[in-house]
Amino acid sequence: MSGKNQLLTPRWTPGTVSDGRTRRLRLGRGLHAPRLGWGGPFGGRSAVEDTGTVYTGPTSQISLIDPFLLGAGLPARGVPVGPDVLTGELVCVDPSGWTGTLTTNPGVWVMAQPGVGKSALIKRICLVYVAYGHMTCVPADVKGEYSMMVRELGGSVLRIGTGTERINPLDSGPLKHRLPSLPTAERGALLDVLNGRRLETLGALLATRVGLGRQANEIERSALTTAVQLAADALPGTDPVVPDVIAVLRQAPEPLRAKLAAEGDTYLDLTRSIVAGLDNLVDGPLKGMFDGPTTSPIDLGAPAVSVDISALRARGNDVVSAGMIASWAYTYSSIDSARSLGLMRRKLVLPMDEMWRALRAGPGLVDAMDSISRLNRTTEDISIYATHSTLDSESLPTEEDRSKARGLMDRCDTWVIGGSTGEELGRISGRRALTEQERMMIESWASATSTGLDTSEQIHPGRGKYLIKLGTRPGIAAAMKLTATERRLFHTDSGGNEIEGDRP
Repeated sequence: MSGKNQLLTPRWTPGTVSDGRTRRLRLGRGLHAPRLGWGGPFGGRSAVEDTGTVYTGPTSQISLIDPFLLGAGLPARGVPVGPDVLTGELVCVDPSGWTGTLTTNPGVWVMAQPGVGKSALIKRICLVYVAYGHMTCVPADVKGEYSMMVRELGGSVLRIGTGTERINPLDSGPLKHRLPSLPTAERGALLDVLNGRRLETLGALLATRVGLGRQANEIERSALTTAVQLAADALPGTDPVVPDVIAVLRQAPEPLRAKLAAEGDTYLDLTRSIVAGLDNLVDGPLKGMFDGPTTSPIDLGAPAVSVDISALRARGNDVVSAGMIASWAYTYSSIDSARSLGLMRRKLVLPMDEMWRALRAGPGLVDAMDSISRLNRTTEDISIYATHSTLDSESLPTEEDRSKARGLMDRCDTWVIGGSTGEELGRISGRRALTEQERMMIESWASATSTGLDTSEQIHPGRGKYLIKLGTRPGIAAAMKLTATERRLFHTDSGGNEIEGDRP
């Protein structure tokens, strides 16, 4: 045996020893045991190969055994997002299929800086789930970016603010044609529910700056409740419109005066503000949008529907807020009514892509989303909320409303986090535990590290990258690339460049 640092491997070979058995130890150079061990007596050969045992456990315990840990991958079913940025394994999201197993509800909270791909991911979820039989429903498309996709899916798009189409906030949807055929008792019960929805919608619209700019007080609400009931009773078989409610308040019929226990000037004083607020909804910047019958009812048999309110942006944020409330109330009320009559059984995908606008629209829309988020585990509707910062929930005027907005975040068991600043990640950590490695990865997506002169071929480091977290599980980082069809359908700027999502 010669040379230094040679690998010596012991091997048992036959030989003679005093106990009558043969055994001799020979040291050879560069000899390794075969996969199943050496054969022969005392060779230690195994008939089968032990595949080993896989153990799982929390990172706080397993890290003491092996520091090289990686979160388990997600099931390869649902909506394909892209490869895992660390392992290359396909990452899929399936909020509907995960409910009851990996998550407690199908709510999804998507948060990142503007322009890193939130909308692209949401639209892909909508596209794929339509193929699974869901109905994509966009109750208030503020930027008009879903219209092309919905049309190419064979869906219907209702455009508000163009001067040609209207939504009646008091529309009864499919109930309109079914109420006359119902028994008296059942018809009365449904009418009470319907009038309650109408009252909620009008109250939410009045609370916007375009209306009263505040919540109606108890006397005004009582007057509005009776006026809505009287307007509906005066038009059996059809839906009242907001001008009908205004007319009842101005005519001051005896049942309304008796309800308020007021006559003459006293009655006028009690109802003056509520009448002025309703007038603002039909004869101000919203004129022609919510002051008449609905022009194009929602097609409940379509694979996708959208209410495009992008034309309202030129009229100011207050008008957009009122438009969002009215379109949400009309769209979801129509679907809910159809479900109550057994006319629709499909599950929904409800994207709220401009969550910050919805939160600033006022308590009416927050209440609607709060109700949906509490019931979607039963209806199995996928509600997707996209925003830029946790601070958006703090923009509401009262602590009660801010608490409801924070509750929306907490009830979403699936979080998708894109490029964000370190300060924002600190706030996120207060609601979803992030490891130091996860924070470093997300923060690295927030800004480019190079400022080279030629930026024509550069892609922002956070474009199309998301960390998907289910509850308190370790996050899975995925990188999404758009297909040719997606690049054509998804929203682009005037130069034809992709605003959301990565290049293929």
